[in-house]
Amino acid sequence: MRPGERIPVDGRVDDGTSFVDESMITGEPIPAEKGPGSEVVGGTVNQTGAFRLRASRVGADTVLAQIIRLVEEAQTGKPPIQALADRIAGVFVRW
Repeated sequence: MRPGERIPVDGRVDDGTSFVDESMITGEPIPAEKGPGSEVVGGTVNQTGAFRLRASRVGADTVLAQIIRLVEEAQTGKPPIQALADRIAGVFVRW
């Protein structure tokens, strides 16, 4: 991975060191230092330095894909308490 490149998949740094902007995942504004053995998350951006990446999770298994899936489920699903509230409201609407 060269400086400025977006990391394509979750993985582990094999060789080299760099600072990676993980703000989209962690919210932390300061880039995190990564060296051999460090985990990196797909979708984050390599800031300085270069490193070799060994992919560990791709596609639907990545952290970013899991976050997207959870957000979609939260937007489309109804919490159990909402179903109970709907049943109670239905009783009062019939009167």
